[in-house]
Amino acid sequence: MNRRDLIHMSDEEIRAFLQEQRTLQIATIDHDGWPHLVAMWYVMINDQIVFWTYAKSQKVANLRRDTRLTCLVETGEGYSELRGVQIKGRAIINNDYETVQRIGAVIWERYNGSLNDTSRQMVAAQAAKRVLVFVEPVEIVSWDHRKLGGSY
Repeated sequence: MNRRDLIHMSDEEIRAFLQEQRTLQIATIDHDGWPHLVAMWYVMINDQIVFWTYAKSQKVANLRRDTRLTCLVETGEGYSELRGVQIKGRAIINNDYETVQRIGAVIWERYNGSLNDTSRQMVAAQAAKRVLVFVEPVEIVSWDHRKLGGSY
């Protein structure tokens, strides 16, 4: 068995890892062909990464032009602790206000705690300016160096 096979995460491990982590790095293709890289908050909806962002953001302009993106979630300080999931995929942009507001509330609660009247109004106001991006995976690569048991 090669090293790649040893550190590969199962589907269940990938799902759990993406549920526990908090920051998603997203690379889109900018107008000049160079990568445009940003960090975003996200949620998992039916095992699919979803994030919300401003409808007029550079990443959305890039995705409207070319739906390809690469997402990365990673963690670990030392080599033997490194874990990550890279997803090459296609973006599906959703600008339906009710859907944006509903999932925006889920994102808000994941990172900020329960909604109250003030934050609920803020999410509703933000939903009018934002879109959701659903990541449709094309290829998933994962690694968990902890599986090597300290031998590398």
